[in-house]
Amino acid sequence: MTINPEIVQNLAKAHFADIQKHRRHLHAHPELSFQEYKTAEYIAEHLKNYDIEFKAGVAGTGIVATIQGKNPHNKTIALRADIDALPIVEENDVPYKSQNEGVMHACGHDVHTASLLGCAKILQELKDHFEGTVRLIFQPGEERIPGGASLMIQEGVLENPKPQSIFGQHVMPLLPVGKVGFREGMYMASADELYVKVIGKGGHAAMPENCVDAVLIASHIIVALQQIVSRNAPPKIPSVLSFGKVIANGATNILPNEVYLEGTFRTFDETWRNTAHEKMVKMAQSIAEAMGGRCEFEVRRGYPFLKNNPLLTQKAKSWAEMYLGKENVVDLDIWLAAEDFAYYSQIADACFYRLGTRNEAKGIVSGVHTPTFDIDEQALEIGAGLMAWIALQSLEKSL
Repeated sequence: MTINPEIVQNLAKAHFADIQKHRRHLHAHPELSFQEYKTAEYIAEHLKNYDIEFKAGVAGTGIVATIQGKNPHNKTIALRADIDALPIVEENDVPYKSQNEGVMHACGHDVHTASLLGCAKILQELKDHFEGTVRLIFQPGEERIPGGASLMIQEGVLENPKPQSIFGQHVMPLLPVGKVGFREGMYMASADELYVKVIGKGGHAAMPENCVDAVLIASHIIVALQQIVSRNAPPKIPSVLSFGKVIANGATNILPNEVYLEGTFRTFDETWRNTAHEKMVKMAQSIAEAMGGRCEFEVRRGYPFLKNNPLLTQKAKSWAEMYLGKENVVDLDIWLAAEDFAYYSQIADACFYRLGTRNEAKGIVSGVHTPTFDIDEQALEIGAGLMAWIALQSLEKSL
């Protein structure tokens, strides 16, 4: 049997109810990074039902499954889904609303996992009709440094044998359901976490001459550090520096002893990334000292930049056009968000693409990492089927 898009589309349609059931169960039972114990049990249970071999407990709660076609040593490719959720209180009023207070699949990892389970079922049913091996990576801890991808790589997920390519997909609420997006080359930024403590001398706010105002020092640091990007970044290297958390536990008439800042720095060049770290620390400490205080500045190095292999991505885009129609495949812009799939892209030929989930008519428009994020579930059928089709084409075609 020659496998064509219609065969895979029909299987994806036939399994849609199961894929939807997976997604709704996972959405209702989200777990935080590296705590995905029930999620892993759920995945394992269904892999067993599909008669797919797997290894559990990789990087703690990760699972690596294997589907072998004919001549399994001919070629190996990998497919990846992340399985963790975020510390967000869900505000959606839906039957599958999170039952774990304060935890929510607000980044679509429930969609990724359900889609990969659906893809696995499709590939398992077709294993007598393709050559090679598909490795399925259900990865924990994408949302938290050091990233589950780095830990799974340390435990050999890209070895014995090394996959010739690896694919990942991610929901995109900016894209209408039915469409997918690709970008060759540099796509997503590196991401570092910044933790800053500004130390002064607290006291009565009406007598600042007797204090060292940590709030004022912190304010100067926040403003001044923007110069690192606006006046020092190389012109063709996108960069962003943002502080999203400021804690100054004083009062209207109390200057606190300390102020805490947390932020992020993102860019696309390792040399500039290292230089920026040095400049930020030096500038913050110098400002604090000049104003009579001190500054402790910690840079927690996060994920590297994500680079899609150009040739592989060109091929994957063409396969998506075969599966969905050229009008439903779009080109993406560079994006300053980060993803630990980047670790895979540093080692293997990688393609990370986007799955449209937006439906304005249904009011499904919220962005990821928000308490009202949801998807048009028709994306599940597309997500599972397209990933299976890309896997099959990748095994069949030589790059």
